[in-house]
Amino acid sequence: MNPRLTVAVPVSKCVSRFSYAIRHVVDEARKVEAAGRRVRYLNIGDPVAFGFRTPAHMVEAVERALGDNQNGYVPSAGIMPARDAVAAEYSRRGQPMTADRVFITAGTSEGIELALTALVEEGDEVVVPLPVYPLYTALIAKLCAREKYYRTDPSRGWLPDLDHLRRQIGPRTRAIVLIDPNNPTGAVYPDEIRRQLLEIADRTGVPLLADEVYADVVYDGPVAPIGSLDPEAPVISFSSLSKAYLAPGWRTGWLAVGGGDRLTEVAGAINKLGEGRLCSTGPMQYGLVAALTGDRSHQESFRAALRERANLTAERFNAMPGVSCVTPRAAFYAMPRVTLPPGKTDVDYVIGLLRATGVLCVYGSGFGLPPEAGGFRIVFLASPGELSGIYDSVASFTESFLNA
Repeated sequence: MNPRLTVAVPVSKCVSRFSYAIRHVVDEARKVEAAGRRVRYLNIGDPVAFGFRTPAHMVEAVERALGDNQNGYVPSAGIMPARDAVAAEYSRRGQPMTADRVFITAGTSEGIELALTALVEEGDEVVVPLPVYPLYTALIAKLCAREKYYRTDPSRGWLPDLDHLRRQIGPRTRAIVLIDPNNPTGAVYPDEIRRQLLEIADRTGVPLLADEVYADVVYDGPVAPIGSLDPEAPVISFSSLSKAYLAPGWRTGWLAVGGGDRLTEVAGAINKLGEGRLCSTGPMQYGLVAALTGDRSHQESFRAALRERANLTAERFNAMPGVSCVTPRAAFYAMPRVTLPPGKTDVDYVIGLLRATGVLCVYGSGFGLPPEAGGFRIVFLASPGELSGIYDSVASFTESFLNA
């Protein structure tokens, strides 16, 4: 009998660089829970987990689809009513779009992965903001490519440094990532900056990947897609039902390819890649149609609730000695910064906070920031009363951490 081979099976070298801190911190939280402490999960932006409800007419549309046995495969690019609805939504907001340039995806995350896979080869570069939503760097690592960061400035409301961005573009740059409204900072970019970003993409021919998931949860009201400022600029836009439509578990999103003829081959490549995974979930696409063609009154009250929580969050963190926080203008995240003692990192602070109080947030280095910068992202979807109690705990821990 031949001896059994016991050598471990190797994995892709690219996977060693794959990291997604928003989920990874949960491992430590499970240990804290196992020790008997309640954990308050402020690491993931899921409105449903905090009591916000998916609009009834969307749920009813999905229920009808299920009852009508719309449970088989659907076209890879999505059912035509959903693609038409997305195209009409962009056109209504000032960016002319046709359904053949729209692809329905399993959330924004799949759309981003499809676009990056269509554009990027091993050794290529993607320019991303700092801090960045870590899905981007994880996918770039998966593709054996490399991220290049452009700075955003907290003293200017986390707006991007466009001169620094321009310096990051080189011969191997294949895409520029824009997250506006922004996760993790809650920033909203003025049109002057958005026009300059379009000019950079237009002049260099490097497509702009525009993550616009939070466009409808800007506290002052929805913002138009960046492509509305120049429909011919090379822009691929992403959004979903997860945030503004309160249905993250449905995993239903879309991407829309602008840019005219320059991105026609890219659209074809995205379609080909989409065919390889068959399709996104069919019944939820009927909910997408209901979302984009039906009542949106829930968004007004949602934005008001978020504004109240954002103001409370910034006020409380800025009142803590050694902590500063830019007031968010959209979404449900803040990125406070704590002045760390010498030799300490943001991981020390976040894990210490978790173990001492049960409050789970995400360290800033998980978003690309230097560990010594003391940044951390917190989700403020809990009720104002619960947040006040949480912030009392954070303030008490921070005082002891900084004076230890």
